[in-house]
Amino acid sequence: MAVSAEPRHWSVDIDTSGRSAVDWLEQASSLSRGRIKDAMTKGAVWLSQAGVAPKRLRRGRKVLQPGDQLDFYFNEQVLSQQPPVAKLIVDEGGYSVWDKPAGMFSQGSKWGDHCTIYRWAEQHLEPRRPASLAHRLDRAASGLMILTHDKRSARMFAQLFRERRIDKRYHVCVEGEFPDSPWPVKIDTPLDEKPAISWLRRLQYDADSHRSLLEVRIETGRKHQIRRHLAGFGFPVIGDRLYGDATSQADLQLRAVSLTFNDTRIEIESEFFPPPPTGGQPVAHGPP
Repeated sequence: MAVSAEPRHWSVDIDTSGRSAVDWLEQASSLSRGRIKDAMTKGAVWLSQAGVAPKRLRRGRKVLQPGDQLDFYFNEQVLSQQPPVAKLIVDEGGYSVWDKPAGMFSQGSKWGDHCTIYRWAEQHLEPRRPASLAHRLDRAASGLMILTHDKRSARMFAQLFRERRIDKRYHVCVEGEFPDSPWPVKIDTPLDEKPAISWLRRLQYDADSHRSLLEVRIETGRKHQIRRHLAGFGFPVIGDRLYGDATSQADLQLRAVSLTFNDTRIEIESEFFPPPPTGGQPVAHGPP
């Protein structure tokens, strides 16, 4: 059967018992069982039950009951995407830390979640276990992300983030010669009518390209905070087509390189500049 390139949505109200999810979806969509099962694995099917929040249903053999409802969001373009490869940095059982590549999603959509960092972790960790986000990172950005695998770790990291007891550092390459100061530059312009605080320090300046490499620490986590603060300060991030040069062909030059919590410090290398004389490590390791 030919499949339309247009996104499709089928909603199925279950009125009899004894039939599996894939049976109901095959009847509603006329898609092959193999294609339906693939879409389910990739997170395109949602199950709603009385008194329970809708959740993704990945098992085609699940037998449904009267009153259940299936929603099948089929988008061939989304389902055909392949996730880039994420690198495991630390696995502590209850949580893990990953180097998310640029282009990988933090969160999925109703159309699927197979290209997200948490699904990559669920399918590649040994032993296998569920994964949840402790925080987010823009799709175009790369670097360190924490995933939790049990309720205890999820509560611990939620509290650490809420109390601002996780130190996150980023390396960012920007247009222009950023001020070279022994003290971090503070930007506290509110974003979306909420407080937002970023601390910035220049690590390197390349006169030939007229670009600066910065270390950035944020106290708050507003949407696109680093990118918006730097653009407003006159130093847009290289490759930022939303807040900087809309015609740029470069990848976004923003990378989460350091996480510190509970006396644990995890670092990865920057990828934007040659290592500075300090060996590539951030200049300031404590609070500014």
